[in-house]
Amino acid sequence: MTTPQDLFLVSLDVPGERPVEQGDLSLALAGAELIDLLGARALTLDGERIVPGAPLATGERLLDEAQSALVRQEPYEKVEDWLWRRGEGLAVAYGDALESAGQLSGKRRHWLSFRSADELHADTPARRHAADRWWSHEPVLTGLAATLRIQTDRPAEEEPDDESVVTVLLAVGDAVTELEAVRERRRIENVAFDNIWRAP
Repeated sequence: MTTPQDLFLVSLDVPGERPVEQGDLSLALAGAELIDLLGARALTLDGERIVPGAPLATGERLLDEAQSALVRQEPYEKVEDWLWRRGEGLAVAYGDALESAGQLSGKRRHWLSFRSADELHADTPARRHAADRWWSHEPVLTGLAATLRIQTDRPAEEEPDDESVVTVLLAVGDAVTELEAVRERRRIENVAFDNIWRAP
């Protein structure tokens, strides 16, 4: 299992402050892909820029797709730009991949609609792996989940000791905050528009 897969399942199974937004999860999944590719030495970071390494097969289709999508020309791509570009529609892609692999139960009618009690606690190898990693308070997974306002019952015992991983986590947090600001701005604009039409 990969960090993006684990994060997707945690977003389903662990209660947060509020339901996880699809766009937020997509950004976090793109960050999780970067972190796994860093761990596989498929890339390095030069400051905030992603420097691809030699192509390698990870054995995971979406992670291989992410690696293939890396910009391989200088000055290379910034982490923030990667999150927005790669993240588009990524939550749906991971949901579809897990569902087709039999790691999710139930029929998905629309975004994250498979949340009945039986479906939520479906016992699959993928869910067990994600749960084990979550309840061990693994720093990378809990750090990514925190950007989605999913908190553990206690903080991770240690922070990621890789500076590049910390850079990715901070970028994910900034991107999710920016997306939330865009939503709030649109909400205010819509309310103002409705008020104009309702005015006598």
